[in-house]
Amino acid sequence: MEQAKILVVDDEKEIRDLVGIYLRNEGYEVILAGTGLEALKVIGEQEVDLIVLDVMMPEVNGIDACMEIRKNSNVPIIMLSAKTEDIDKIMGLSVGADDYLAKPFNPLELIARVKAQLRRFTKLNAFSKGKENILEEDELTMDLEAGKVYKSGIEIPLTPTEYGILKLLWVNKGITFKTETIYERVWGQPYFENNNTVMVHIRKLREKIEENPRDPLYVFTVWGVGYKFGID
Repeated sequence: MEQAKILVVDDEKEIRDLVGIYLRNEGYEVILAGTGLEALKVIGEQEVDLIVLDVMMPEVNGIDACMEIRKNSNVPIIMLSAKTEDIDKIMGLSVGADDYLAKPFNPLELIARVKAQLRRFTKLNAFSKGKENILEEDELTMDLEAGKVYKSGIEIPLTPTEYGILKLLWVNKGITFKTETIYERVWGQPYFENNNTVMVHIRKLREKIEENPRDPLYVFTVWGVGYKFGID
């Protein structure tokens, strides 16, 4: 099986070289870029399977690069930043990143997250068979075979994480999932207290699939418990 190709983008040479070494030791093909512009050039020329993207960079920063990438690709993106405030994390996740790791970080933790994102992305895009792989609810349709979601026949560009959350809730329609359960199922990692990652992704998901995100028809909040798809 061909190993995944990973793009590492960081203006600090020591960091991108270190990350590159750890990833290559795991057998991944690695491309290094020092700026957001370099990263966009690489992505325009070839396909990559995952991007490790620093936030604070000259010319084009990680937030802007992520927004540009999301216009045409749902490739998994893990953002890196020396900023640790929640607002910076929320910004990164809001523009389409799938995960976020604050600097300084343990390279082994990054490797674990890379593997988790690749496993999830592969699973979401796995080819399966059968007409039962089409889910429909009012104007919304999920094609489990193609890994795509449509509203009124028009494809909705979901990130892998948004798709994973929607799939988990929809396949288990009517069942309420706790926030920590969603995180552990979709991210494939243990849940940590005060982790608002799921909330941010639910908000972005609603903005894409709901006519009125504040009065949802599909993804509901069960206050004090978690989230579910559809009403009882």
